[in-house]
Amino acid sequence: MTSPSADVQRVPFRNAGRAAGALTLVLHTLEYLSGLILALDVLVVFVAVIYRYFLHDPVDWAEEIARALMVMQVFFGAATVLGRERHVGIDTLRGLLPGRWAPTLIQLCYWIIVGVSLALFITSCGLFADSRGQTTSFGLPHIIFVLPVVIGSFVMTLFGIVNALAGPSRTVWKTLAGVVALSLMIWAWNAMLPAYAIKPWFLLFAGFFLGLILGVPIAFVLAFSSLLFFLSDPSLPMLVYAQTILSGMDHFVLLAIPFFVLAGLVMEVNGMSSRLIELLLRAFGRLRGGLNLIMITATAFFSGISGSKLADIAAVGGIIPPCVNMIILGFVANISIGGLFMAGLVPAGVLALALAAVAVYFGKRINPDDAFDVRTPMIKLLGGALVGLVMILMIGKGVTSGVATSTEVSAFAVIYAFVVGGLAFRELTWKSVVKLFLQSGSITGSILFIVAAASSVSYALTILQIPQYLSSALIALGHQFGSNIFVAVSVLLMIMFGAILEGAPALIIFGPLLAPIALKLGVHPLHFGTVVVIAMGLGLFSPPIGLGLFATCAITGTKLENVWRPMMKYLAVLFVVLMVLVFVPAFSLWLPARLGLA
Repeated sequence: MTSPSADVQRVPFRNAGRAAGALTLVLHTLEYLSGLILALDVLVVFVAVIYRYFLHDPVDWAEEIARALMVMQVFFGAATVLGRERHVGIDTLRGLLPGRWAPTLIQLCYWIIVGVSLALFITSCGLFADSRGQTTSFGLPHIIFVLPVVIGSFVMTLFGIVNALAGPSRTVWKTLAGVVALSLMIWAWNAMLPAYAIKPWFLLFAGFFLGLILGVPIAFVLAFSSLLFFLSDPSLPMLVYAQTILSGMDHFVLLAIPFFVLAGLVMEVNGMSSRLIELLLRAFGRLRGGLNLIMITATAFFSGISGSKLADIAAVGGIIPPCVNMIILGFVANISIGGLFMAGLVPAGVLALALAAVAVYFGKRINPDDAFDVRTPMIKLLGGALVGLVMILMIGKGVTSGVATSTEVSAFAVIYAFVVGGLAFRELTWKSVVKLFLQSGSITGSILFIVAAASSVSYALTILQIPQYLSSALIALGHQFGSNIFVAVSVLLMIMFGAILEGAPALIIFGPLLAPIALKLGVHPLHFGTVVVIAMGLGLFSPPIGLGLFATCAITGTKLENVWRPMMKYLAVLFVVLMVLVFVPAFSLWLPARLGLA
């Protein structure tokens, strides 16, 4: 299992021999390019907002340039994450299999990554050739969107092959021969016995579950399963495979994700978050359960903008604006993002209070003085907290007032975090700023590549008419037992799939399926979106296979067997409160209604 938030300085290609230097140079070049492109993207959106709202002179082409830059940043960033082998995956299921199988299964993961990357490169080349001569609505060549996919997928193929060949020689070639032989057997079977051909839907689901069992990174599990579907359906041109992956993340609203990720990292590095932590520790540290109260409060402030549920430590922070997963759900399910932001505040407060009650009841007292060698003056701590609070309020007001979109507000948040935070605390250096952009480029490349891959699965499910079948069954359930039961069933589904998927793919696949059904049954979309995001976060940290639970254990260096029993009381309380939120929509709808968003 890996995490995209790991240190970007990890040494890659240790077993690449003489080619290691050249490969490392390519990797570093792409990392710096990805960070530079992210900086340019922030600047383009920020300047466009200034021209539109203050100078009343809109820059019409800015959105297309910003989207093109995002495509570059995502595919370059995804390639660098693969080069450092930091794509998010879960090896829990593989760990249940006999230990002697592990080398072979791990090697199969590498070859699946190579196969997906190579297929994406070949199909994107076809899409590039098809796009030549085409222009966008503002006259820009369409190939500016496709070329980054070609370059990124080529580098991913290169890095994938190098990583695959680094294993034991016998295992490498034995597994490659097995993969090629199995592929030829399936192709021959379908070609010679078309009446008994293996159905595309079977290969789609088989590839998905096989990838999960093997421990393939989540993005490549999704891309692999959809690749098998496209290969087995002769009616679909293969260039559509690259097209669906590209179109899955080529949307202006998704720019809010890298921007909020960057803003969150700036808050951590410029001293804003450390001052808040120290303030909380000095205020609540001596209370019973004080340390747990501090973690709950800090999570509520910062985890929503971490960019990934794997950086969260509780379900609370995942629904406080600017929650990245709410941006994704609002985008794929056509729900107001500003409305979702406000709908999550009261439920987040209820969840936080429930967790705080458990923390106080079971907690112990600590001495906060033991945590500091040097105590920061209180006036500086209050100033740091105020600067962070103003940023949160600015984000909320900007989105809910309709003055700007979530993407535009997120660009302002980045500039605010750099300028105001930098001037207030004076802890940012040029070296730390460069590192920020490198880290943000890697994190967002990993996140949005998952979004892109999940979109290809969503397309395959649409071709199979899964939404229609699911809609009929769930509408019948809702009519027979009531809309609240439908919401409860949807919540249980999201808990289950949230346990095995990162937040983005679970929401991208199930959001467009479930949200229209909820609307038909009379469920308010803001209420439905809020409880679904909470359920996804709860599932991600649920034993025995919750991806977030394993990531947290890996980051903190703790053992799962020492964690899951103590945390069950917290998960139980969260589940009970979640059911209350499901059956009492007023918690989600009260604030949006007061603000005119419901």
